[in-house]
Amino acid sequence: MYMLIEQFMNGLQYGALLFLLSAGLTLIFGIMNVVNLAHGSFYMVGAFCAASALATSGSFFVAVLAAVVGAGLYGLVVERLVISRLYQRDHLDQVLATLGLIFFTNALVTLLFGRSPPTVTTPAFLAGSVPILPGLQYPVMRLAFIAVGALVAVGLWLLISRTRVGMLVRAGADDSDMVDALGVNIRRLFMLVFGLGALLCGFAGVMAAPLLAVEIGMGEKVLITTFVVIVVGGIGSVRGALVGSLLVGMTDALGRAYIPIWMSQLLPPEYADSISSSLVSASIYILMAIVLLLKPRGLIPAQR
Repeated sequence: MYMLIEQFMNGLQYGALLFLLSAGLTLIFGIMNVVNLAHGSFYMVGAFCAASALATSGSFFVAVLAAVVGAGLYGLVVERLVISRLYQRDHLDQVLATLGLIFFTNALVTLLFGRSPPTVTTPAFLAGSVPILPGLQYPVMRLAFIAVGALVAVGLWLLISRTRVGMLVRAGADDSDMVDALGVNIRRLFMLVFGLGALLCGFAGVMAAPLLAVEIGMGEKVLITTFVVIVVGGIGSVRGALVGSLLVGMTDALGRAYIPIWMSQLLPPEYADSISSSLVSASIYILMAIVLLLKPRGLIPAQR
């Protein structure tokens, strides 16, 4: 039972990371109709900015500010110089252009920060573990990650559902030409959405930096999983991104814990290890296939 609860919490923490990445990506894809393969690069920029700021100042709050501002500003520059030229182009042009952005960003980060950034240590106020059940300790940093993911989810829901900006975002997702004809600066709206997505990526980078390795190309490692999340949840839907993130996070965490145990009980030892490792790697894609068979538009697609 303790193992199940611990893996459940790990799934929540991984789901919070995926939500911070997928929320911006699903808005960009659903509203702007842009396939942005460079989305994970903003996550990497945020992590490197945080590592550099923490090494210089020693303050985790300064690191958070540096990650958010750095990734957000870089996202705005990328949108103005590159993405804004791709809105009327087909998806193949968008894929090729943003793939080139990945290589450019990797080279730029290497030039500015080097290949080996300073290690991001867990801040003192988030270090250690706390009991969540008698006899079960859980890291404070991971609990903070879960809490931050929940706060961001509530904040995005309020922004999209209860503000004028959110109304314009939803209208732009439905019919951007009509919104533009009514006098709304649709390009500025697109820039705002893109900057928000980059900012969330930078925030995910600084929160994940104490838990994961900060390295060149770290954004590409999580990008495919992020696309799986938005396909499972429904393209263009923030609620779908949240549900998809939790499902994918739980599937990954529980699969890593229990699939090897089940395979060792069902198969001979010489086959169990290789088959279980393959099933663990494929578990989220099996989940995606099942969801698409039952609901081809995802679990909670954006309403049109």
